Amino acid sequence: MPVIKRLPMVPAERTLKVLGGRWKVWVLYYLFEGTKRLSELRRAIPGVSQKVLVQALREMEEHGIVHREVFAQVPPRVDYSATKMGLSLKPIVDALCEWGRRHAAELRDLA
Repeated sequence: MPVIKRLPMVPAERTLKVLGGRWKVWVLYYLFEGTKRLSELRRAIPGVSQKVLVQALREMEEHGIVHREVFAQVPPRVDYSATKMGLSLKPIVDALCEWGRRHAAELRDLA
């Protein structure tokens, strides 16, 4: 069953499902800077395996937030970029990052 068919109907839950997972926000964060190859993303994201990264990228492609472009050359080359819909998530990801920074600071202040 395609991923799209399994997405929740409640808008906020749908957004969380599309962004959910350990690596998707990382991927978007780096794709907001511009097009990246798989090897560049692997180097930039500590601790992610190639298999898991490819799986996340495929889900994001199916959700319409990542574009995958394959170049017919030897060796094969694949570029990933954020789509227009993916770029529309930048303010949300930026807000999540800011909230995370404030939360960490407040918890430090409580300690």
